[in-house]
Amino acid sequence: MAELSKVKITFAVALTTIAGYLIAKGSFDSGLILPTFGIFILACGSSALNHYQDSDRDQLMKRTFNRPIPSGRIRKNEVLLIAFILISIGSGMIYLGSDFVGFQLGLLALLWYNGIYTPLKRKTAFAVIPGSVIGAIPPVVGWVAGGGSVFDPQALILAFFFFIWQVPHFWLLMLKYGDEYVEAGYPSITQLFDEKQIRYLTFLWTFATAVAALMMPLFNIVSSNVITLMIILAVFWLIYVFAGLLRKSEKVFNPFFYFMRINYFVLVMIISLSIDPFLK
Repeated sequence: MAELSKVKITFAVALTTIAGYLIAKGSFDSGLILPTFGIFILACGSSALNHYQDSDRDQLMKRTFNRPIPSGRIRKNEVLLIAFILISIGSGMIYLGSDFVGFQLGLLALLWYNGIYTPLKRKTAFAVIPGSVIGAIPPVVGWVAGGGSVFDPQALILAFFFFIWQVPHFWLLMLKYGDEYVEAGYPSITQLFDEKQIRYLTFLWTFATAVAALMMPLFNIVSSNVITLMIILAVFWLIYVFAGLLRKSEKVFNPFFYFMRINYFVLVMIISLSIDPFLK
């Protein structure tokens, strides 16, 4: 069940919901529970549905051929039922813990991931750009559940940050498994750009992520001097690490090295955003 629900990913999604709630509410209380678990369970259901949708391609890739459906450990119809149950429970929890706006946002994330991104990634290597909208929604659900409005400037900036970082994140992951994606029939950016171009594009997206992070203290999403300093230091570290992509080197480009570094950066950002309300 953990593999079917992609628990590592869905747990990270829940953390962004917590961050959004704490920033809007300014304190920790029981109102955090329902929307957080709702997003987590909804994301688990969405991931299970994605397993169902991608099972024909999963069996063609070394990285995914041992997933529950292609390995024969579970039947497709059973996965569909599990997905339906999880989506129903998660949506209900979001509605009870937030409001109708939060409920709509949760369904939007589901429809965007399973209805737009999943089929689109079979058609274009740039599907990760619109697909990254998915990651921008959970922190806004948390923000709304914490009493904020979906149209608050802080909510939009928060959403923008969690949108922009996912582009280099997913792109780097695709680069690592590019050959497998191509063999399975997925378009890959390695078919469109050479290594030098990919290095520069990855750096540009990461630089945009760094700029988005600096907007947090600029727009008073965080106000603690300690957290502001932490974010600034993390931004400089990120730019320094990814500047390696621009240097001439004989070393083979290792996408996974950069993939992990941008993940570390975002984890620091989530932690910083979550503890800032308690330092005011």
